Amino acid sequence: MRFEPIRGVISPIVTPLKPDGAVNLNMLAPLVDFLIAAGIKGIYPLGTTGEGLLFSPAERKAVAAATVEAVAGRVPVIIHSGAITTRETLDLTQHAQAIGANAAAIITPFYFRHSEAALEQHYRTILRALPDFPIYLYNLPAMSGNVLTTALVTRLARAHPNAVGLKDSSGDLTTLFATNHLHKGRFNTAIGPDSLILAGLAMGLDAAVAGHTNLLPEAVIGIHRAVAGGDLPQAQRLQKQLNAAAEVLGSGGNWLALVKGLMAERGLPVGGVRPPLLSASSETIRAASAQLRALRVNLEAV
Repeated sequence: MRFEPIRGVISPIVTPLKPDGAVNLNMLAPLVDFLIAAGIKGIYPLGTTGEGLLFSPAERKAVAAATVEAVAGRVPVIIHSGAITTRETLDLTQHAQAIGANAAAIITPFYFRHSEAALEQHYRTILRALPDFPIYLYNLPAMSGNVLTTALVTRLARAHPNAVGLKDSSGDLTTLFATNHLHKGRFNTAIGPDSLILAGLAMGLDAAVAGHTNLLPEAVIGIHRAVAGGDLPQAQRLQKQLNAAAEVLGSGGNWLALVKGLMAERGLPVGGVRPPLLSASSETIRAASAQLRALRVNLEAV
């Protein structure tokens, strides 16, 4: 199994949609080009920001394949393949391997509350079935209702070399800090909440998976570059700017609709969101644009 830990900023890309709500595969290439040119080190489709769980398995496979094709080996592609059942998760993960993705990320199964034993069985089933394919464990209990504990992450990583990393969007850094020594320091730790990017990177985590990169990649990448260069004041300034922008954009589905609406200003018309998420009105988008420009974030068209 070939795997190189990702160091830097990973973009959980939005999924472009047509006016009728169908997936717009043709917009993936311009989006990917924009992000790679900005300095993104990895592309992560079909996660929460990508509305992945609102699409059918066939749509998810189509987006995954089109993303791998658009990236064309320039940066790693990590396909989110988590689903509500082990069978569907395995199918989507096998597809990710078949299309040439570099890795998959798997959120805990959702809706039903599962015991730690059930979660362990779920992940071990997939890890054993695909021993030569890198897999990231993905912790987002606020959305899934199930948590990946430090003990479970540690057991899975020690037993399965293809459990290569952890994407943790819980807002609790404990498990990330406690597991980044695994695989002799090559266990790839990636922080999820954008408000904690500086905190995570400053404490030695490898990467940030930041939804705001779709609209504001310069600010997010700037934080990483400042940390890497030892310029803490600049990193702090950019993190504060990003946090202020996040306050303007809001949270949840409303945040996603607003981000996608504003991306048109940057020359990336990615459409709206998949119902039952609500699209943002033109008035709301204009107001947010004015507020972001007042914060001096870059909204120039590419």
